[in-house]
Amino acid sequence: TKANSSSALPEIPPWNKPPQPHVKEKTPLFIGFTRNWRLLQQVVVSYITSGWPPEDIYVVDNSGVMQSNQKGLLTLQNPFYLNYNRLTTLLEVNVLTTPTLLTFAQLQNFFTYTALEKEWEHYFWAHMDSPVVSDEEYEEQGQPYRSLYIRAVTVMRETMQPDYGPLAARWFAYDRLSLVRTQAFVDVGGWDTLIPFYMTDCDMHERLWMRNFTIEDAKAGLVYDVASGIDDLEMFYRRKPRSAKREEPPAPAMKPDGRNSPEYHELLRKLDEMQRAKTEDKAGRNTWQSAQQGGQGEPFYRDGAGFEQGISMTMNFGRDVFEAKWGRGPCDLREAG
Repeated sequence: TKANSSSALPEIPPWNKPPQPHVKEKTPLFIGFTRNWRLLQQVVVSYITSGWPPEDIYVVDNSGVMQSNQKGLLTLQNPFYLNYNRLTTLLEVNVLTTPTLLTFAQLQNFFTYTALEKEWEHYFWAHMDSPVVSDEEYEEQGQPYRSLYIRAVTVMRETMQPDYGPLAARWFAYDRLSLVRTQAFVDVGGWDTLIPFYMTDCDMHERLWMRNFTIEDAKAGLVYDVASGIDDLEMFYRRKPRSAKREEPPAPAMKPDGRNSPEYHELLRKLDEMQRAKTEDKAGRNTWQSAQQGGQGEPFYRDGAGFEQGISMTMNFGRDVFEAKWGRGPCDLREAG
């Protein structure tokens, strides 16, 4: 979108607009960022257009560049570039900045710590490469249509019932979108930061299950796993993609299509195509993390190839720590007794 102010953004599809007034519950959503601004912007737009109130979205800038993004000191081809002004002024979401580059386990503990500081009994978190869409073909029997956000709130309300049981988390499409009960993560001591990346989720979830906490699946809408970005984000606002010649009128003047329209199915087709491309990529699922190589001479510059190698070495270290901690691998600790 070419909008330069929040008032110039296309209208959110009316059937997906956040409820006014806000639901009585607090519904914070953390989205962690380290690299690839294009994917981050896409996922933020997808949540906003699926009904999540922008004021409840917290992008966590974990690029490790301190205040460089806030001050606009990095350029677009820098992998750690994030457009702070676009997020806060245009999309009107919150941005939290970590003081240094955190590993995945440390970032998860940062989410929990922030929830404790803000007295949030529950919080959601999402992957920055997992855009979402409300399921416009889904209607419960006898129930009106509900956006992805309202369905997620309904799931949260279920877990807040006194007799619900010792829940730790609800997973929407594994943990691409997760609802966390804050105290459960605190009770098991948080994430093990000595297992920085891969296997740290196995460690955390197994410890939760050993303490008789439950992790349950839930559904709220369509959740994708992609490694690329849609060229025209107005597709999420359900406008037809603008022509290369820009002969169509500006975005705010364009009327939204109807629910479950051909434009909606074109969006799903495109996301399915992007997800399939990621899954079938012979170079691996996460090539997007090292796609950008710019930023030489800018604050906190890191060589892209060297950074990727260092992350890979840290991942292998974490696998070794996991096996030393539990005496075995992989994740099925309970089955092994």
